[in-house]
Amino acid sequence: MISEKICDQFNIVKQCRKYDLTLWQCPQFLFLVMGMVIIFSTLITYAIGSKYIDDPLLVALIVLLISAILFIIAAIITRSFERLAEANRMKSEFVSVVSHQLRSPLSNLKWVIELLMSGRISSVSEKQLEYFRILRENSKRMEELVQDLLTVSRIEQGRLPLKKEEISLEDLVKTAIKDTEIFARASNVEMKFNLARNLPQITADPSQLKLAVDNLLDNAIRYVKEKGKVELQLKKKNSNLYFEVKDNGVGIPRDDQKYIFQKFFRSGNIKRHQTEGSGLGLYITKSIIEKSGGKIGFTSQEGVGSTFWFTLPIK
Repeated sequence: MISEKICDQFNIVKQCRKYDLTLWQCPQFLFLVMGMVIIFSTLITYAIGSKYIDDPLLVALIVLLISAILFIIAAIITRSFERLAEANRMKSEFVSVVSHQLRSPLSNLKWVIELLMSGRISSVSEKQLEYFRILRENSKRMEELVQDLLTVSRIEQGRLPLKKEEISLEDLVKTAIKDTEIFARASNVEMKFNLARNLPQITADPSQLKLAVDNLLDNAIRYVKEKGKVELQLKKKNSNLYFEVKDNGVGIPRDDQKYIFQKFFRSGNIKRHQTEGSGLGLYITKSIIEKSGGKIGFTSQEGVGSTFWFTLPIK
């Protein structure tokens, strides 16, 4: 048992998988690289010392001292990285477990609310219906947040399922537009879809890609001011399909733009305009597009609007 644990400690690939990290992010691999650097530095120090110092004992002491200092620094840095990696792994597992545990009670709450609203148990007054609608809306938001947390947890653990198949991005975008029509009308937003002809199909996961398109479209509608306009464009660009969502909403301040794809980040002006939101949508969208082999980006000006775009390879 002890020998197995020791072997596991020296199994760099296994340790990297444990933390769900790439090789160059893995603490054990970094320690190995630092060890090579220490050996190289020791040889250089010895060569220089032998050239300029006559006393071989003094050279050996200098080499040992420098090697010891470098080794201590490497050990401290590696240990710090290992603790961070372990904390990140535990956080991801905690989020995953909690999110899974929350799904069942939220589903039960949803069905109980629907049952009470139906009037099959007893008659429901209009005032009671109003309260039930509030409960239903809040439970729906909680359910969406839990689903986002689960998706983020899967992304961080490298377990986001991508079932690739031949799909029409045109049909997928049209479905997304249809799904958000009621929300757009309620928000007094006009939507326009500029579509190129004879677009080829692409290979992607339809459910995950639909989630990415929904997130971009939802943000565009949600952050417009008064009477808004959202323009969607889909066309072929070189060997990729290019999709963009352009709005005339609140825009993103220049200082906040570099953080826009980070988890839980929401710019200050967006918080003032729309208090609801988790700041996970764009992080999830970016992860989906990049795992599908595409690229994503945006341009934005505060008070004028934003344009988010992504490309996906044609295969």
